[in-house]
Amino acid sequence: MDASKPRTLDASSLRHAAQRPDKPAILCQDRRISYLSLHWESNRAAYALLHGGARPGDRIAYLGRESELFYELALACAKAGTVFVPVNWRLTAPEVDHILRDSGALVLFVEREYLAKAEALRTDLPSLRTVVELDGPAGHDEGFRRWKDAAGPDAAGDMQPIAGPDDPVLQIYTSGTTGFPKGVVLAHRSFYTLPEATGEQGAQWIDWREDDVSMISLPGFGIAGMGWFMHGFAAGATNVVMRMYVPEEAVRLIRDESVTTTFVAPAMLRMMLDEPGVAPQTFKSLRKVAYGAAPITTELLQESLKVFGCDFAQIYASTETGSVAVCLSPSLHIPGSPLLASAGRACPGNAVKIIDTDGNTLPPGEIGQVCVKTPAHMVEYWNHPEATAKTLVDGWLRMSDAGHLDENGFLFLGDRINDTIIAAGQNIYPAEVEKAIGAHPAVADVAVVGAPDALWGDAVQAFVVLKPGGNASPRELGRFLHDRIADYKVPSRWEFVDAIPRNPGGKILRRVLREQAKSAAERRNP
Repeated sequence: MDASKPRTLDASSLRHAAQRPDKPAILCQDRRISYLSLHWESNRAAYALLHGGARPGDRIAYLGRESELFYELALACAKAGTVFVPVNWRLTAPEVDHILRDSGALVLFVEREYLAKAEALRTDLPSLRTVVELDGPAGHDEGFRRWKDAAGPDAAGDMQPIAGPDDPVLQIYTSGTTGFPKGVVLAHRSFYTLPEATGEQGAQWIDWREDDVSMISLPGFGIAGMGWFMHGFAAGATNVVMRMYVPEEAVRLIRDESVTTTFVAPAMLRMMLDEPGVAPQTFKSLRKVAYGAAPITTELLQESLKVFGCDFAQIYASTETGSVAVCLSPSLHIPGSPLLASAGRACPGNAVKIIDTDGNTLPPGEIGQVCVKTPAHMVEYWNHPEATAKTLVDGWLRMSDAGHLDENGFLFLGDRINDTIIAAGQNIYPAEVEKAIGAHPAVADVAVVGAPDALWGDAVQAFVVLKPGGNASPRELGRFLHDRIADYKVPSRWEFVDAIPRNPGGKILRRVLREQAKSAAERRNP
């Protein structure tokens, strides 16, 4: 490991300002921000935080869509020793209230679009001292500029380092597909350990390069968007920030800004492929696409490899892992290979094992709980020591997924443990059933959940979205699955819907679908 390389975000900012001052750090809409400008303005914001009474360890929240201001504030928090708390702008007021209350946020930065929501909450939040409106009639950063100016004209120079690699810098709230989300605290090191390990081994896995133009197409309030930006920033890449994913705009940015790398959920690949006029030439600048967050069908992957014409890498991670934990590298994306059904192997510096309900390590081939060991792992769940101790055990993160390893260490995922369907004593993993249904040529999207059944405990219910012009009946789909999965895994209940509910990271909101299935069952059996 090169000790001279920065391992904190503030150190990276200082280095980039010196080595590549004029290089664009962020492109957002029609705005281009150089590394020197980003460094200078995040210094001013850090001084303004301290001027306003913030101290190391204080939580600073942001409610709004992604822009250069979003990441400028994240860097300002790193420089001031405070912790940046991005809030999902799609949340309801009670959900925002929970995050602000749980984090004890001292300051809330908010875009005008969400100001009314923030103002309705602030009087009942004892820790919240200041609400800063970012934008205004004179421009998208009018209020933000006024807030920084209040720190005085001298508040712009470089600051003495406050935090080290193991100190917290981000608090990202989990998706909250069940109950209220928990705040996952991440340290600076989360964005440096993987590039260091892959660089030392020379492995062709996930990588971020100085000459990359990296598109951030997933929201920054989750680890997918935030992590992708921070890894690219640490490398000195140019980061193309989308304020919201729109497939037409994503295609345009890749073409017009010569994007070289990005991370997407499979559904986003499908949407880009369906855009009018898309052809291999459209994506000629791309060198690598990382995908994950949801299963991908063989058909979609094969079409993507053909049209995008670049390397593809599948990744497995979570907010708690802090960075990529497992990767199916580009060299293993071989058409027809059974390894395409796997999530890959542990990235350099990481390890994976499978345990049973008693915590014993299982041999290859046996399904159990996935555990990951990575130096990028979370510091803790904020204010949840018991949950932290239950999840982070002897340096191993106990994931929410079931799966198995093969003899060569490749990880094959089943599904989230609490989403397992138990029908007549048989464990059924929805991801396996979804993959089989998704292979039908008329199916665009699918989700499978357990529906209450008085006789069997659970019945397998499928929610299916058909492609435009597609035609398939439950009987036809059942026949299609006959030789693809065991009979007891074939859904006994089918519902055709317009869309599958997903969270911003692309994960299926199974809780919503289970409630729908439960309501339907109650109507059938009042």
